Amino acid sequence: MLRGWLAVVAVLLGIHFSFAADIGSPLQKDRRWEESRKYLAEGKFGEAKALFEELLKQYPTEADVHLFLGITQLRLRNPEAAVSAIKRALDENPSHADAKTLLGWIELEVRGDIDAAIKEYQKVIELRPELAEAYSNLAAAQRKKGELGRALESLTEALKRKPDFAAALTTRGGIFAEQNKWAEARRDFEQALKINPADDGALYGLAQALREARDYAGAQKALGELISRSPNFVYWLEWGRIGLIRYWWVWLSVAIGVFLKGRFMQKARIVANG
Repeated sequence: MLRGWLAVVAVLLGIHFSFAADIGSPLQKDRRWEESRKYLAEGKFGEAKALFEELLKQYPTEADVHLFLGITQLRLRNPEAAVSAIKRALDENPSHADAKTLLGWIELEVRGDIDAAIKEYQKVIELRPELAEAYSNLAAAQRKKGELGRALESLTEALKRKPDFAAALTTRGGIFAEQNKWAEARRDFEQALKINPADDGALYGLAQALREARDYAGAQKALGELISRSPNFVYWLEWGRIGLIRYWWVWLSVAIGVFLKGRFMQKARIVANG
């Protein structure tokens, strides 16, 4: 479950390793601050943790150090310690949107408390109403709760603020697909792929939308591209299934031909035997 958490967290928070912490913060002049975040980015989590803890001895009121220590604890598979560090960050700065976002993500993905996650994400929106990612995160929790209508509303708000938000388009397309609104789903998947051609989720979603529109050739083409990127068994299975649907008339013609040939040969034998 914790595999790849740093990548997920970076997406959720929009953390920029180059300029975290306020410009006027004394951290900016401390080489250990840059070095510790570099260790974290490189996957050297033990070294990063040691430096963050060292920094906190000198800067105990710096919320960003507590936050990055929390991220490091996640990568070290210690979610409880991560929560403790994040809450310390919020003690120092109750308006820290990144810390609230990360706390919401842990509630959703680690603890499975969807309602708690929604509350945290709503607080982030109150703090940063201009942030598209805040609405996208809220939509993820609403979707897990089964509130698809609200999730769509949140994603639409995200896209108002960031029209080229490919991930939000892909997620919205997926919700439309769940609702069997395939025309809307196809529109979002195609738009997401214009922005990010490497979005496998959007490409797979497009393949499903094309299949539903009975564009079997287009669906197989999309799946073929996915298979070329990653030989996933699911892609192969779907590609083969669509192929059977696409050429069903060929198999039907062959079956009818075999049946008629058998009947003809049977009749010929009866005639020959008098």
